[in-house]
Amino acid sequence: MSKAQFLITMSIVSLSIPKNLLEKVDQCVKEQGFANRSEIIRQALRAYMSESKQLDELQGRITAIITIVYQREAKRSQITDAQHTFGSAVLTFLHTHIQEGYCIEIIVARADAQVISALVRALKANEEISEAKVTIL
Repeated sequence: MSKAQFLITMSIVSLSIPKNLLEKVDQCVKEQGFANRSEIIRQALRAYMSESKQLDELQGRITAIITIVYQREAKRSQITDAQHTFGSAVLTFLHTHIQEGYCIEIIVARADAQVISALVRALKANEEISEAKVTIL
């Protein structure tokens, strides 16, 4: 495939991200040998879509560990609202302060897979949360 054909199959997307995140992206590109920023972002998008698909395909009652990271000065009300909305699924959670002014919460939840999926989507959609990961037990 020629470079011209390759570029025709790609769409150009403008992306706004905080400077500190861009610096981390650039560091990963350099340290992990990605060709450029676009490639690392494509890889991250593929991983995100794969994780979302796997979560959506689960059925029945499941137990999950959801880990979220956010800045200490974040509006906790939005995060707490999500936990209260899905309160019947949340078994317990741990909150602690970590380096560089960030907080981490580890949420243990048990419910129907669709409920867990909705909780994870609500947390990932929250712009106050910088990272959200889920582990299914």
